[in-house]
Amino acid sequence: MLYQRERDNLLQNKELQGQDPYELAVYSTWRLSYEKLDDPARSFLQVCSLLHHEGISEEMFKKAAVSQLELGDSELLDEVTHLLNQLGKQDSGWSSWKFQKVIMRLGSHSLIEYDHQNHTYSIHPLVHHWSRTTMEGNRHNMQKLVLTIIGQSFSMTITDEDIKYRRKLLKHTTNSITSLRPEDINPLVGMHIAEIYGEAGRWKETEVLEVVVVEKRKRALGDDHTDTLTSMQGLANTYWSQGRWSDAEALYLVVLEKRRLVLGDEHPDTLESMANLATTYSYQGRWKEAEALLLVAVEKRNQVLGDEHADTLVTMGNLASTYRNQGRLKDTEALELVVMERTRRLLGEEHPHTLVAMGNLAYTYRNQDRLDDAEALELVVMEKRKQLLGEDHPHTLRAMSHLAVTYWKQGRWNEAEGLQVVTMEKTKRVLGDDHIWTLENMAQLANTYKGQGRLDDTVALQEAVMQKRKQVLRDGHPDTLKSMSNLAATYRDLGRMNDAEALEVVVKEKTT
Repeated sequence: MLYQRERDNLLQNKELQGQDPYELAVYSTWRLSYEKLDDPARSFLQVCSLLHHEGISEEMFKKAAVSQLELGDSELLDEVTHLLNQLGKQDSGWSSWKFQKVIMRLGSHSLIEYDHQNHTYSIHPLVHHWSRTTMEGNRHNMQKLVLTIIGQSFSMTITDEDIKYRRKLLKHTTNSITSLRPEDINPLVGMHIAEIYGEAGRWKETEVLEVVVVEKRKRALGDDHTDTLTSMQGLANTYWSQGRWSDAEALYLVVLEKRRLVLGDEHPDTLESMANLATTYSYQGRWKEAEALLLVAVEKRNQVLGDEHADTLVTMGNLASTYRNQGRLKDTEALELVVMERTRRLLGEEHPHTLVAMGNLAYTYRNQDRLDDAEALELVVMEKRKQLLGEDHPHTLRAMSHLAVTYWKQGRWNEAEGLQVVTMEKTKRVLGDDHIWTLENMAQLANTYKGQGRLDDTVALQEAVMQKRKQVLRDGHPDTLKSMSNLAATYRDLGRMNDAEALEVVVKEKTT
């Protein structure tokens, strides 16, 4: 046996000292196999060791090979191109046959397996761990190359297939970025990696990357360059997702003014900034300001992009939300029905934009007390988000909380409570105690407790929500005032009239 013949030499290898005897034998056998591989097969094994050990697809390398991404770093581009040339890149195309030959050489030594069901490749976890040792001092550079390949394979388009593909990249991204500093990552690659994290609802990791990208681009390109402004817009979007309205507003304002100067009032990027700033106003309870901006954005997007473009439809949906917040439910419903039908026809039943449109219409139905219609839509949205995003994604949790409110309004207290308790705990873990969605879940659970007559539990949650909303939003924000009103009503139910009246006076002052 090969291992037995070479045993004495292999045991002297410092790389293997200190290993478990069984692992030592296995690792030594793999080392012998590795020595028999050619350079392309060795390189691919090293690449795979930095990806997740499952779900490795030819698609990723093919997309990277034909990418037109301008990295702005000739040395990095040369290294990545050389690596991809070894694996199957040919001029501006891709050779699946060349890639398969690399796979076959690894397969002949049992170092890689094919998953027939998912049409992907996997490496045994032990092989995956061991193969990193073959890089010696080159691991850091190989990590940058692998992360660049992931970034090059990324497409910003919004088709279902592109979105599903990007979700598959998350586990590979998480594996390959370990121990790399954000400063080590190419800015354009960093933006794409941030987008992968953002779509997964991992906004803290998104923010860390985007802050570095913004600073790098400011230094290299200047504050007014379109790429710098795109990076700033992405960071503002992340602040918005985290419920950091003031931070988002400040950045959106800067980007909007600079885009107006650089690109003009009717450029799609300028209109994007206008629409995003408007949604920030809306979440701050500044609905008239939001409506005014969104009316302009809708009109200009209709002219520039057309009334069935995805961006136009998103803006129309946001305008409808401002109508709902102002109590204009007929206007809201009419607009949301148009948005949902057009989005469904344009993008398909499972696209995120379609699910948002369905959720918004369900919200309006609930406000109109059309609870069966709301429940039917909310069940679809929740199930599809579970399938597409997973049970712990913030948008899935949001869908669960909306359905729970409908159960509450139907008097289905136990079903509402069951969903709300799960949603609140998961949202705390995923987004933090102070996120607006966490506070919304807490407020909704308090309403359910009140419906069940559990007034002590109700008041404890309502007091916590009110204090947090004062800190996170402001005293005069509609959600803060709503918390104060709800708490005052509970105080009255408990016979605490002085406490109730004190809160009611504040609410009256803030709303007049």
